[in-house]
Amino acid sequence: MNLLADEGVERQIVERLREVGHTVLYIAEMEPGIHDDVILARANASHALLVTLDKDFGELVYRQGLVHAGVILLRLGGLLPETKANLVAEVLEQHGVEMAQAFSVVAPSSVRIRKQST
Repeated sequence: MNLLADEGVERQIVERLREVGHTVLYIAEMEPGIHDDVILARANASHALLVTLDKDFGELVYRQGLVHAGVILLRLGGLLPETKANLVAEVLEQHGVEMAQAFSVVAPSSVRIRKQST
């Protein structure tokens, strides 16, 4: 699966996703500090699901109506980095296909997937 990880995503998550075979571009390695709209455009250009901790992407998607290939918002505060990495890898294994063209929220005990309206 093609993924673009926002710079706030912990390196352990990025590394774990790469270990299980995902292609992960990582803003922290590429262009730290770029604006959210540019990040979303880069994800779209790469046909990549955007993995982020930043709730501002909800604003871009829902209020501004920006098109996206898929956004995965991680709400995993309080978990150890290794636990987060394993959980995200597991969620993508189980739900990755459904997350394309959707805004998904991943929390420790739930996964919500909301498809874009067409």
